[in-house]
This record gives sequence, C-alpha cells and structure tokens, in this order.
Amino acid sequence: MSSYVERRSNPTAWAAFWVALLGLILMPIPLFIGLILGGGLSLVAAVLVVIALLKGLARSGRGIAPVVFAAIFVLLTWGGISIGGGTIW
Repeated sequence: MSSYVERRSNPTAWAAFWVALLGLILMPIPLFIGLILGGGLSLVAAVLVVIALLKGLARSGRGIAPVVFAAIFVLLTWGGISIGGGTIW
C-alpha cells in the first residue's frame, strides 16, 4: 500500500471561488466603495479562474466545479457593476 495520497481538489479553484463570492457580496455597497472592493476582488478572481482552469484541465478536469461557479460569480459582479452596482445603489 502506497503512502502517496492523490490530491483531488484544486486549491486555486477554491481560492477563486471564495474571492469571487466575496467580490459579489461586496459589490452592492454604494458610493463607489463596492466598485473598488467588489470590482478589485473580481479582477483578482478572474486571474485565479484562468489559472485554476488550466490546472484543472491538466488534471483531467478534476477540481473544475469551483472554477465554474467562480467564473459565474465574476460575471455576475461585472454585470452588476455595469448596471450601476457599487456606485448609485
């Protein structure tokens, strides 16, 4: 029996998930605070999504589910910002 345990999760994917979720939650704060906090975190999450997606595809798709949700959160944040979230709410 081998002592090697294969890691099935993708830590970068989970980091992207939590950063994107936090950006989505902070985006509705008015007076440009949400724009800076939520928008900044969503940009970081977008970079993490690309890195995690490449890592997940290199592992035959393992740990790719959080990446998909993170990408959705990033798109929702950007969509909310485009209609005035974080600035005029």
